Amino acid sequence: MINRNVVVDSSTTEKYLRVASISIAFYDYIITLPAEWRFYRSQPSIFHISLSCILFILIRYVSIVAIAVSNYGYFSTGFTQETCQKYYFMTPIFKAAQTMISQVILGVRTYNIARRDRRIGIALLILYIFLVSVEWFTDIFDRTPVVINGNCTPANAGKVLSTWFFYLSAMLYDIVMVTISTAHLLHYNPMSNRVERLIRVLIYDGIGYFIVLTASNVLNLILYHTTSFDTQSAGASVGYAVTWIMSQRILIHIREMKEPEARCLENVVIARPTVTAQKKTSKNPIDAELTPTSPRNGDMELGVRVCVERSVVVDYMDGSERSSWETPAEK
Repeated sequence: MINRNVVVDSSTTEKYLRVASISIAFYDYIITLPAEWRFYRSQPSIFHISLSCILFILIRYVSIVAIAVSNYGYFSTGFTQETCQKYYFMTPIFKAAQTMISQVILGVRTYNIARRDRRIGIALLILYIFLVSVEWFTDIFDRTPVVINGNCTPANAGKVLSTWFFYLSAMLYDIVMVTISTAHLLHYNPMSNRVERLIRVLIYDGIGYFIVLTASNVLNLILYHTTSFDTQSAGASVGYAVTWIMSQRILIHIREMKEPEARCLENVVIARPTVTAQKKTSKNPIDAELTPTSPRNGDMELGVRVCVERSVVVDYMDGSERSSWETPAEK
């Protein structure tokens, strides 16, 4: 009787977790529809789509498919052992695909924050390829189709290399990316309060992503490290929803900071030397980017720039009378 109660309780808990994750994911999808529309409108053409927009589409709709496939197998009551044998691999495949896309988003963000340093880029790429290979192998290795009351879920029977290594690898990747990006952001010397807020947003996005996804990964790591097939996938749907929401939030925030209207509304005026009568030439307005405390060759490429207005004061002599006027730079 005790064992049966434990099974019932674990099954009920899994249902609650899955329903809650579907509800949260659906709500987030609805409230981010305007952001999705702005993403599409900001593209030059349908044949020239930015990398951030491509990643946004992929993480959004691969996540939807992953949640749908996983929960259809769990809530369905019509599976037999034969049909489950053909279906159960779908969930691990879409889970690994979603994680890959999420890690690309975090990796590209880290590479850009690190000023596109070639050595860092190569190191990040090698780490990504290695850990993705580990994730795919451990996610699919020794999977077993389990049919309970007509539903179909993939369980893991591996004792050494099993699915819990998948979540361990994902956490290791997140730790490296967030550490590198945060370390670089802390070395930048902001030129204004607005730029300082920009840095703060990027730091909070990275740390928030890490904390939320690590909590989800730890939950799944613990569940998959158990030997009970009934509890292994209890937190899987939560992981899909959290990965989807946090990954697309990073892209949405970056796009909002790049928005031309926002740049023009938040102009930063920096004092520049005046131009005398002997030098009446005026350069175009400049885009001030975040500058590191220890400058190196090249500018930081965050995809986020602060619009700067520059005024040019022209002095000239007209007899004994001296006049001056200020001309705002072209926008």
